[in-house]
Amino acid sequence: MTVLYEDNHLLIINKAAGEIVQGDKTGDCPLVESLKVYLKEKYDKPGNVFLGLVHRLDRPVSGIVVFAKTSKALTRMNELFRKDEVRKIYHAIVEASPARPEADLVHFLKKNEKQNKSYPVGSQVVGAKRAELSYRTLAHSDRYTLLEVTLKTGRHHQIRAQLSANGTIIKGDLKYGARRSNADGSISLHAYSIEFVHPVSKEKVRIIAPYPDTEGLWKHFK
Repeated sequence: MTVLYEDNHLLIINKAAGEIVQGDKTGDCPLVESLKVYLKEKYDKPGNVFLGLVHRLDRPVSGIVVFAKTSKALTRMNELFRKDEVRKIYHAIVEASPARPEADLVHFLKKNEKQNKSYPVGSQVVGAKRAELSYRTLAHSDRYTLLEVTLKTGRHHQIRAQLSANGTIIKGDLKYGARRSNADGSISLHAYSIEFVHPVSKEKVRIIAPYPDTEGLWKHFK
């Protein structure tokens, strides 16, 4: 975890793959708690420290996560996300070149709670939610392709499920059909950048998260 941006209202970090954002059944210490400790020690704060999670990022995914240091900032950031006024870009290393170098993908996804996995289904299926993203090809290696993905909706495992359905499975993502896992347990999906108007100052904020340095292909594409 590396701090990318901090002011009186927001804290934006570059999450390492494997770090967990919120507590779950594993019992591992989540980032939201370790960051509260960081703030308490940095600013010598007495009592409990407020830190609100603005959005989530899957455990095996690296990259940008936004937290709010005040309740006002949390409410306003949630509103920006609700109105689709936050632009999030991901980079993904995939196992095959897409049939088209760039395209919009639209599916209806339904989450299987037991499997913690989302599946493309028909639009009339109960519980199905429309999922939309766009991608473009950035680079190739001998066996892999680097894609830039722009989210237009925010669904459970959306990028993973839609790219898999497109025949471009994310490297290391066994759950969605990858041939083999990454050595560090990550999947090669990185929340690369985020752009929005600051909820308090109203200034434009654009943050870029450097690629992970733990996996060779990220270094190659860098």
